[in-house]
Amino acid sequence: MIEVMTPSEINEFVLAQKVGRIGCHRDGETYVVPVIYAWRDDCLYVYTTEGKKVEFMRRDARVCFEIDDYLASGSWRSVIIQGTYEELRGEDAARALAILTEQVRPKSSGRGDDDRGGGRLAVAFRIRANDVTGRKVDRG
Repeated sequence: MIEVMTPSEINEFVLAQKVGRIGCHRDGETYVVPVIYAWRDDCLYVYTTEGKKVEFMRRDARVCFEIDDYLASGSWRSVIIQGTYEELRGEDAARALAILTEQVRPKSSGRGDDDRGGGRLAVAFRIRANDVTGRKVDRG
């Protein structure tokens, strides 16, 4: 039976995951792409490079973000966040990167920053949650 997740279950689940999918829309085209994220104060933080998703969100700031987890037992959890894209610059962008580093990067990685953007400009943004829902199935 599909159950509604409580706010505390949703928060715990979103904090435990690292990858979600952004759904954005522009001029009749919908685009969904996975990203690594961090969750803090009802906002998702992402540090990425310029590309199609950023182009779409700059034109229409309304986005949907989905996070899920499926187990071999048939149990699953899924959270949907309807929110608003906000591009970050300066100190806000640095804060977003710090939040991501704290929540996502393994403590023992010891890796420095490297260029994985292929020369594209880095973009920091947050998605401010307007509505958050979660569903689950537990098959013990």
